[in-house]
Amino acid sequence: MQSRTLRLAAGTVAALALLTACSGGTGGATPPSASGSSDIAPSGGSGPKVPAPLPTKDLLSDPCSALTSAEATQVGLASPGRKTDGEVTGCTWTSSGNGQNFVAINVAPQNSNGISDIYDQKAQQAYFETVTVDGYPGAFTSKADLRPSGNCQLWLGVTDQLAVSINPQLSVGPNKADPCGYAKRFATTFIAHLKAAA
Repeated sequence: MQSRTLRLAAGTVAALALLTACSGGTGGATPPSASGSSDIAPSGGSGPKVPAPLPTKDLLSDPCSALTSAEATQVGLASPGRKTDGEVTGCTWTSSGNGQNFVAINVAPQNSNGISDIYDQKAQQAYFETVTVDGYPGAFTSKADLRPSGNCQLWLGVTDQLAVSINPQLSVGPNKADPCGYAKRFATTFIAHLKAAA
C-alpha cells in the first residue's frame, strides 16, 4: 500500500510540475469553456486544435463522472472512482483484477491553452510522443520516464482550452509492459463517454 501511495504521489507531482510550468502558477488562469461551444477563442501555442470541443461541465465538477460503471468495467476498473481534491482535481480508479493497479485522471483549468501548453513544454520532458485518440490530439509525456515500471502519462486535448492527464500506474499483470497502450484504451472510452454526453 505504501509503494502504491508513493507512485500515485509521484504521478500527481509530475502532473502538477508540468501544469505549473505551463500556466505560470495556479492563480488567475481563465477556466476552460464548460459548454464546448464553438464561439470560444482559439488557443495559442504549438499544439494541434481539437476536431470538436467535448463537453466538460460535468467533468470539471466531478472528474469521476468521466466513466460510467459499465465503461469502467470495459477497461478493467472497479467503480466508482475516488475523487481527489487539491491544487488539481482528479479521480482515481482501482483495477477490478488487482488492487496494485490503478488509473488517475487530473482535470486542470489552469492549463488554459489545452494541449498547446503541453506541447510548449516538450523540451523540458524526459519523453514526448504525440498521439491521436479518436481524432483528438494528445501526447505521452512526463518529466520522469517511468514507462518501464508500468506508468505512462497521457495528456489529451478535450477542448482547445483544456487538456486532461490520464496516468495509469500498473505494477503487475500484462498491461504493465505497455502502460501507454492502456492509457490510449482508457482515453478512447473516455472520449466516447464525453461524445455521448454532448
